[in-house]
Amino acid sequence: MRFLLIGANGQLGTELGHLLNENNIEYTGITSKQLDITDKEAVYSYFNINKPEIVYDCAAYTNVDAAEEEPGKTINHNVNAVGTKNITQAAEKVGSTLVYISTDYVFDGTKTDMYKESDVPNPKNEYGQAKLLGEKAVSEIMSKYYIIRTSWIFGKYGKNFVKTMLKLSKTHNRLTVVDDQVGRPTWTRTLAEFMLFVIQNNTKYGIYQLSNDGYCSWYEFSREVLKDKGVDIVPIDSESYPQKAYRPKHSVMSLEKAKSCGFDIIDWKEALKILKNNN
Repeated sequence: MRFLLIGANGQLGTELGHLLNENNIEYTGITSKQLDITDKEAVYSYFNINKPEIVYDCAAYTNVDAAEEEPGKTINHNVNAVGTKNITQAAEKVGSTLVYISTDYVFDGTKTDMYKESDVPNPKNEYGQAKLLGEKAVSEIMSKYYIIRTSWIFGKYGKNFVKTMLKLSKTHNRLTVVDDQVGRPTWTRTLAEFMLFVIQNNTKYGIYQLSNDGYCSWYEFSREVLKDKGVDIVPIDSESYPQKAYRPKHSVMSLEKAKSCGFDIIDWKEALKILKNNN
């Protein structure tokens, strides 16, 4: 099959590319410099010429705070909503199967129980709203698709919370981290493995949620990241650390649907341990 990886140089795209290589799966990886997904004609032309059978859409604008005001607001909408729609229309035309990565930010975080795939989204920030528009484009246009919602991504490549905490620990002996936002950390390796799993196992099309098992607050996450660094970590509430974009207080998503497909999900602490031991 002809595999296309869009956003091949991002933290998830890079991880997925390595996984495909390990499995001896030939693929074409492209970046925004090679294909501007906001350019509808360019996207149509690329798909018409190359006719990919499997498309991994890892392209995204992820600066959540910058997305709240211009120019980030426009970039966020153009990439996450318009760009995704361009991909879906082109992919459907040539009969591709699309794997689209979405976010826990499509939910408002007010539910005390875990969010299920069937729960009604209610994004409260610009990033979540644009990603939900991307979801709608995929589900309304594509015949063969997987929407995979994820959260709190960390890994070997790109910028992420784990890397930031480790870097700060080298220059600070005391850090403050919010403790009233709870979610599931996601190792890019686990997410990439699920993205390949659904294709290799002909999993039923639809919406899935995938993170590592277990959940925590950002404070608890940071304590696990830095437990051997001798750094004093102080918990604070969100009001003490104001940010431009709204953050859900409780965005723990159910993993039962992914598990029911036969995919094994390791705990986030175990995933973090493996990552740290291999770096």
